[in-house]
Amino acid sequence: MSANGSPMGQQPTATYDSAFLKACRREPVPHTPVWFMRQAGRSLPEYRKVREGIPMLESCMRPDLVTEITLQPVRRHHVDAAIYFSDIVVPLKAIGVDLDIKPGVGPVVERPIRSRADLAQLRDLTPEDVSYVTEAIGLLTAELGETPLIGFAGAPFTLASYLVEGGPSRTYENAKAMMYGDPELWADLLDRLADITAAFLKVQIEAGASAVQLFDSWAGALAPADYRRSVLPASSKVFRAVEAYGVPRIHFGVGTGELLGLMGEAGADVVGVDWRVPLDEAARRVGPGKALQGNLDPTVLFAPQEAVETKTREVLDAAANLEGHVFNLGHGVMPSTDPDALTRLVEYVHTRTTR
Repeated sequence: MSANGSPMGQQPTATYDSAFLKACRREPVPHTPVWFMRQAGRSLPEYRKVREGIPMLESCMRPDLVTEITLQPVRRHHVDAAIYFSDIVVPLKAIGVDLDIKPGVGPVVERPIRSRADLAQLRDLTPEDVSYVTEAIGLLTAELGETPLIGFAGAPFTLASYLVEGGPSRTYENAKAMMYGDPELWADLLDRLADITAAFLKVQIEAGASAVQLFDSWAGALAPADYRRSVLPASSKVFRAVEAYGVPRIHFGVGTGELLGLMGEAGADVVGVDWRVPLDEAARRVGPGKALQGNLDPTVLFAPQEAVETKTREVLDAAANLEGHVFNLGHGVMPSTDPDALTRLVEYVHTRTTR
């Protein structure tokens, strides 16, 4: 049933005993596993070379490119898990939503969703819509061997925000206006997006992904009461939809310190934490029964190595008593980061935490 074995007695695959999956399951690990959000690209010169002249969405739909870009940081940094190279709007594009990723701007939607009639843009996602994902993951798992592959999807709230705003926003005024002013339409929008997201994650798991991460990049814009009422049900639906596969489910958002408990409540096995909350405090907010992921400030990597190691020790010390810890940055790798700084960071965490 699953890429990393299942609780129902199936034989585990090569990735089952990896440090990453053990940490996600809150089992003893040989060392603290490391991977980075946005590790596949951005800061790597080999990424920029292979992507040269190729639009972002096209690169996400070419199995050969997806495979190469996903593997690049594994080869260079020796991270403990690969993250599938994609973008959160890929499933929306796959079902026919008229959108594009504009360089320097981000996803831009031609016809934003502002009324019930606009929901017609969102049909169900089928495996055939994203056959390139199945092909790419088949190629990747063959290359990765014992290194787990993490599946990738945007959470319903963040997808809804892009769709309603029509693009990136700092204030989310249109999305919040719908959430407050037409809660039934908002609930229907997020419910439909939950189905699309769940279908997209199922394709990745069935193709061989060993874990999945739901990115709710914009959830930090919400008060806890609004999150519980207007967002939690849809995120929970996604996590329930993939629960039977037995793969670890990770939930991450930015600026979500006040939401950590609710994000764990949504159904994740691992809760991602940005750099604003120390991991020991995050564990208190999330409660028992969850592993944590994080949470070095990405800007620390621009400091001298001694400072990087000092801040990394602070993260590891705060994580010392966690049930499970996956080391990561508190957000994605910044494009101007020195790739060698990432390589050194992986080596430092592995060396310092060897059991």
